Amino acid sequence: MSNAQPAVVTQSAYLTLHYRLASLDGKDIVTTFNANPATLMLGQGQLAPVLEELLLGLPEGTHRTFNLEPGVGFGPRNPELVRQVSRATLDENSSPDAEYKVGDLVDFAAPGGGRFAGVLRELGEEVCLFDFNHPLAGEPLTFEVKIISVL
Repeated sequence: MSNAQPAVVTQSAYLTLHYRLASLDGKDIVTTFNANPATLMLGQGQLAPVLEELLLGLPEGTHRTFNLEPGVGFGPRNPELVRQVSRATLDENSSPDAEYKVGDLVDFAAPGGGRFAGVLRELGEEVCLFDFNHPLAGEPLTFEVKIISVL
């Protein structure tokens, strides 16, 4: 009869878990609870770093809910990330028949070959206004997790 301690989450743990990220009013942003659990390796950017931090040290079998203050999950909103983009730049980054409406998430090529995305706030003939903040920046969030196994 062994009374081995349950495995705990470490910085390089390989986990199988259910998780749910929800707005404070309870609306699910992402959830695995009604489907297959997620399998991920910590430190690989699959979860936001602040969410990974909350998992560290939790034993296998834990089911917990964390309430995150505004801006904790995905950083504070940065007004400097609300930018005007010329219609020409938007067209260069679009397929020829693309049609946009306010609220769309649009992917742009960044200098140096990266990609970044912004939410369309205003669509003008010459200039468009985009918000390049993470859509959840500055929002209070609920993070629920159930750790199924730790390797």
